[in-house]
Amino acid sequence: MKKFYIILSSLFLALAATSCFDMEEHPFTLLDAGNYFTDEGSVKQVIANIYAQEQGDLSELYWYAQELSADQITWRSWNGGSWGWDSGDKFVLSTHTWTPLSTYVNRIWNGAWTAIGLCNNFIDDISGIAASDLGITEEIKQGYISEVRTFRVYCYYNVFEVFGSTIPLTTSTDTKVLPLSACDGITFEEGNKKICDWMIQELDETLPDLPVNGSVNRCSQAMNRMLKMRILLNSEIFAGEAKFAECKSLAKDIIDGKYGTYSLAQKYQDIYSANNNTNCKEIVFAFSSELTYNQRSTNMRNGPFMSYVFTSYFNTTQRHAGWNCTCATPSFDNSSNFYDQCMRNEIVRYDTTWRKDGTYRLKAIYEPVVLNEMYDKELATCFLDPPYNDKLGAFRERFDPRDIRLVKPYNDDTGENWGGMFLEGVMRENYGTGKVQMADADRNGMGLVYVDQVGNFQGKGDHPLQIVENPRWGETNSGLRTAKYPYYTSDSPYDFCDPDVVEFRLAEVIYTYAECLLREGDQAGAKEQVNLVRKRYFSDNDWNNGTTINGKTYVGAKDQAPRGFGSAFDMDRMLSEWGLEFYDEGHRRRTDLRRFDKFTQGQWWFFGRATETGYDLPAKRDRKYEWFPVPERALTANPGLSQNPYY
Repeated sequence: MKKFYIILSSLFLALAATSCFDMEEHPFTLLDAGNYFTDEGSVKQVIANIYAQEQGDLSELYWYAQELSADQITWRSWNGGSWGWDSGDKFVLSTHTWTPLSTYVNRIWNGAWTAIGLCNNFIDDISGIAASDLGITEEIKQGYISEVRTFRVYCYYNVFEVFGSTIPLTTSTDTKVLPLSACDGITFEEGNKKICDWMIQELDETLPDLPVNGSVNRCSQAMNRMLKMRILLNSEIFAGEAKFAECKSLAKDIIDGKYGTYSLAQKYQDIYSANNNTNCKEIVFAFSSELTYNQRSTNMRNGPFMSYVFTSYFNTTQRHAGWNCTCATPSFDNSSNFYDQCMRNEIVRYDTTWRKDGTYRLKAIYEPVVLNEMYDKELATCFLDPPYNDKLGAFRERFDPRDIRLVKPYNDDTGENWGGMFLEGVMRENYGTGKVQMADADRNGMGLVYVDQVGNFQGKGDHPLQIVENPRWGETNSGLRTAKYPYYTSDSPYDFCDPDVVEFRLAEVIYTYAECLLREGDQAGAKEQVNLVRKRYFSDNDWNNGTTINGKTYVGAKDQAPRGFGSAFDMDRMLSEWGLEFYDEGHRRRTDLRRFDKFTQGQWWFFGRATETGYDLPAKRDRKYEWFPVPERALTANPGLSQNPYY
């Protein structure tokens, strides 16, 4: 059987620690599969391209769907509501107001199918070639097929979680017949169960052929079982049938090493550092990334949060620019102006710019005067406190103040000593030790101060300041910026692109096991499991002993409840801990909020408190937003697709 393989300028990943791909680019066009698959190396090259394709889609498009729509990260506009607005393309994600006509609903759908198509092509093509013609055994050949079948389930899981059973379940390369939605002829809910059953069957069938403790850049038995674990954990919202007991048992098997030996990183930095693929035993699966051969969408790790001057803070040279578009959802309302507490900008002169028509424009030149390096948070109201009493959002303030991740990011020229995650307060060059950085747009030429608020304090765009504002009306400095992966200095031997992109790690298994215990009523057991992970973020003294910080008394971190939470380790606390541990890793909507019935029914930040012309922003949203609709363009192109019935 002859088929055509289309591979455009592939970037190849390392598949195994002892056996790697050719890292050069190989452009191929319309090659007969039998002629292309000539040896084991050519097989690996195609598999590498499949991994790379899904990595690119996951890091941007799925990230938009899973993080911007959730409670911890927002896409906010600034400069009078004009910069970053982009016709509201991403605003609709943060406000749960998308429709089948929305730009990013269409982009997410369109981006989902390339990797799945590559998987189908590979499985079909390689199945028709004798193992001896490739210079390998039948067992090795079957291992490659099972690897790609497992990864195909992963690709399907990602798109299914967004759109549900409106997606076609296609494992064939036959393009003569338009694929139908999986729910064709049955209900949407029945279609969801159909897809879940298929995914689990595929994973169970391929498990024996996968390696134990293989390269973290390839599908392994542990990765296969973690993927099944995710399906079981979410089975109630996916297929209408709770499977927490089965999920708990599987999680325990993974923890006990049945599918490979893994252990928690004692230093959280090891998870995200260069060489994390070999130095971190917590990682089960990560997408390969190196400066020299694969940088696909690595900027999405931190870039959307960063300002245009971020490189001078991190003392680094980057090929990517900061977007200045996303930030952590704010912890405080706008009842106090945090910026003015820190900075006064004195006009030292006016520069004159002459226009061609003979008129001129005066531009104020400022000298920033630092009043305080950090603002007094007690002057505004936290969304975790009365009268708001949220248990969602307010990302920064849900942390224990002794958590080592709260410091401003730092690094040294060795690249071995780094930490911190939040950019907050007055921003200075060279990791906060140099001169004040300057802002742009609505604070052009003024000192840059990141504040844990989103509000239009200068009233630009003819929009007066509101005590609680929606994401449309921020400023260039609104919201805290986060850097989960390290930027390395220009003199470091490492590069920002070097750390592999972590997708599956042992901490997720432990949190899954903890949640299953909690759902059985075992609060103490759930807390104990979560604390196994949390302990690495505190000194031994802070973990065990109480202290007083800014007049507030805290018990040891192991027993300290977050701000706004009671002492009981309940479902609200479990959901919060999921968010703190896996922030910005692309899971908040899919593995957290929906399962706890908080995605449309939970309240955070602006929902129910702010208004925006032309948009409805209630405290509780229509449940149709639990799933995304099929884009209108896809329905027009393929009449065999079925729209989500709730749209």
